[in-house]
Amino acid sequence: MWRELALGLAGPLSPMRQAQPVGFRAGQAVTQREWRAEVAGWAAHFAAQPGADVALYFEDSLRAAAALFGAWHAGKTVWWPGDALPATAERLAAQGTHFAGDWPGGACARVAPQPEPEPEPEWQPLDAQAPALVVFTSGSTGEPVAITKRLHQLFDEVRALETCFGSRLEGARVVGTVSHQHIYGLLFRLLWPLAAGRPLVAERQAYLEDLTRLDARLALVASPAHLKRLDLPDLAGLPVRLAAVFSSGGPLPDDALAPCAEGLGQTPIEVYGSSETGGVAWRQRAPGADAQHPWRALPGVDWRIEDEQLALRSPQLGSLDWFLAADRVRAEGPGFVLLGRADRIVKIEEKRVSLAAIEQALLALGGVQELRLPLLPGRRQELGVVLVPTAEAWEAIETQGRAAWLAPRKRALEPLLEATVRPRRWRLVSELPVNAQGKTTQAALAALFDPMRPSARLLQREAQRACWAIEVEARHPGFDGHFPGHPVLPGVVQLDWAERFGREAFAHLQPAFAGLDQLKFQQVIPPGACVELELQCDEAGCVLRFVLRSARGPHASGKLRFAAAGEGA
Repeated sequence: MWRELALGLAGPLSPMRQAQPVGFRAGQAVTQREWRAEVAGWAAHFAAQPGADVALYFEDSLRAAAALFGAWHAGKTVWWPGDALPATAERLAAQGTHFAGDWPGGACARVAPQPEPEPEPEWQPLDAQAPALVVFTSGSTGEPVAITKRLHQLFDEVRALETCFGSRLEGARVVGTVSHQHIYGLLFRLLWPLAAGRPLVAERQAYLEDLTRLDARLALVASPAHLKRLDLPDLAGLPVRLAAVFSSGGPLPDDALAPCAEGLGQTPIEVYGSSETGGVAWRQRAPGADAQHPWRALPGVDWRIEDEQLALRSPQLGSLDWFLAADRVRAEGPGFVLLGRADRIVKIEEKRVSLAAIEQALLALGGVQELRLPLLPGRRQELGVVLVPTAEAWEAIETQGRAAWLAPRKRALEPLLEATVRPRRWRLVSELPVNAQGKTTQAALAALFDPMRPSARLLQREAQRACWAIEVEARHPGFDGHFPGHPVLPGVVQLDWAERFGREAFAHLQPAFAGLDQLKFQQVIPPGACVELELQCDEAGCVLRFVLRSARGPHASGKLRFAAAGEGA
């Protein structure tokens, strides 16, 4: 079917081909004849619409493919967004696009009108040079960037995939956990199966365990987000039916390789690329291999290194010029090793997130002097938000409360980010933490999100003295087990706060703990209390005096002693 895909749907089908499945929906075959009739319905629908552009968003992959080819045969440029969020719809509406598919509100066509039974249209070849598809990605300025793809770019990439991996997929149905609305899913779940004559499964699989109910040989198009969370007992019988497993959209963690080998019978074929570049390279690592394993270029892709960054040239770039990617690399053997991105785009759960766009949205509301967006480590990487409110904003926070002040800022991100990648952890600080060189490091920002660190506002800071207002939240883990029915904050937690904030405030504080003196605990600190922590550090950084007090009077005080490394108690 490659020639049919490259030329459109040119040429009649034999009766045998008409009955062949182009895919499966709810386990039932959708034949070539049925699918092409749906394409004809969409083509007629789009041809009747004014304008050159149409925005498509579908949950069903077969319907998406039919609408896509219908729009192309109607001479339309298809805008192919990665989501149907309100901000996305507004941006597309401003372009004057016609909407079709599963957009919220229901004011657009969802299913193609079925033409009356009649001979199939005489499909005309598609123009390979036509600006047929527009996908979105995030740019370093924070504004979404529309990337136009000509048909030959898409078809050339499909040809490269078939050349590289086609022999592995003989007799397989293509099924995916990723959305076809992203360029990776569009190529692997729609265009490549159509070009190669492999049936595709219309439904996206929410869980890999669902694949055990599909009684067929499968080619799995997955993402690291799913592959790193395998439930091995629920995958019984699946490995023998998997022809291949693909992973793209983000780095696959090293520790996911062994579970994949055990639960899926093989490690994934990882594909590296982007919306701008198309597919670039691939690798398949054995269990135990690390992230420094080199990548091999896909057929037709040339690469070189310019100032430590990857430069590319390939048919799917749409130009014979060299393209400078935003990734740092080093050569190794015939391939290259990725060393991290050079721009301000991060990937969370395989979704591209522009830090600049988030910053702009938060700063636009006012009340913020500075902000940082650290990536927080863990089983599920997530984005944190560190805000430095203005003096007026602090007054509002004290009046209306932290949650009420943050609410509109969280709402401002809803149109920009899908729910799975929105920041859930926020910190309000009086100033950004800095090291001895005056730099705010990622480690220092991540430390603000340590669950043992309370929410605090710096009230006063001098060279050897600092004072904070601390909200003692009831959910602070220090209350766990102290004591059921009558929670109080343990003294060891209060000492931790003294040292923790001391190190944030006084870069010259010596590293090694050397002892305690004059320790007193006068009153317990219950959940919900508002206390003031005052610290004084001597010039040598060896003595840190602390006092915890509230409107009820003093709670604790003492002196912590520190020494140079290797000189502790």
